[in-house]
Amino acid sequence: MAKFSTTKTSERQLATQLRKVARVVGSIIDVHTDDSGIIIDPEALDAALLAYSDALGPWAESVTAKILNSIAASNQRAWNSAAVDLSEELRRTLNTTSVGSTALQLQNEQVALIKSLPIEAGEKAQIISQQSATGGIRANEAAKRILNLGNITENRAVLIARTETAKSNAAFTQARASSIGSTHYTWVTAGDADVRETHAELDGKIFAFANPPFIEGEGFHGPGNIWNCRCFADPIIPN
Repeated sequence: MAKFSTTKTSERQLATQLRKVARVVGSIIDVHTDDSGIIIDPEALDAALLAYSDALGPWAESVTAKILNSIAASNQRAWNSAAVDLSEELRRTLNTTSVGSTALQLQNEQVALIKSLPIEAGEKAQIISQQSATGGIRANEAAKRILNLGNITENRAVLIARTETAKSNAAFTQARASSIGSTHYTWVTAGDADVRETHAELDGKIFAFANPPFIEGEGFHGPGNIWNCRCFADPIIPN
């Protein structure tokens, strides 16, 4: 059953690349702060982070394309393994189903997320600076928070990597399921202590792709389609 889970390799590869972005963001912030961690020129910092965000576009497209190709290939292998009992016609349909449009949509979303990392860091820096200026927080605390923005951005990058690889795998699974008339799936968790309690309650239950369950605090979504979720759909293959 674990054959439809997200590959850890893809998650690690994307996380590695996004950590590079986080480190550059941290260095840009460092250049624009003084020894006490106070922003020297807020407008210059914003301009530098915006320029870096814009420059990330082509690189982000290349990185996400490679990762998505890897996830799509792994998902195809999972389907090939699960389809041994399918008719020859359905197997042929699976093998010829294109997930190109799904991949393009996912890539556009992921590129936007990657480009948002510097912008988010800049917004956080400005908020901290304003709080310090108005007395909302002490100057030494503001300095600590600004100097820590690189680490915060790296944590955000790792979260994006896990969430987006799982989301991509879920989208490919659903696209291929639709091509052969599979309308329902079994919700499967990672099966460890880190699984959300609300998700553990769904483990083994059957849902329609078109009608995902409502989860308190998260809304309606399927497995792998929300932040930090490692659950996945095991499609119910038609006879």
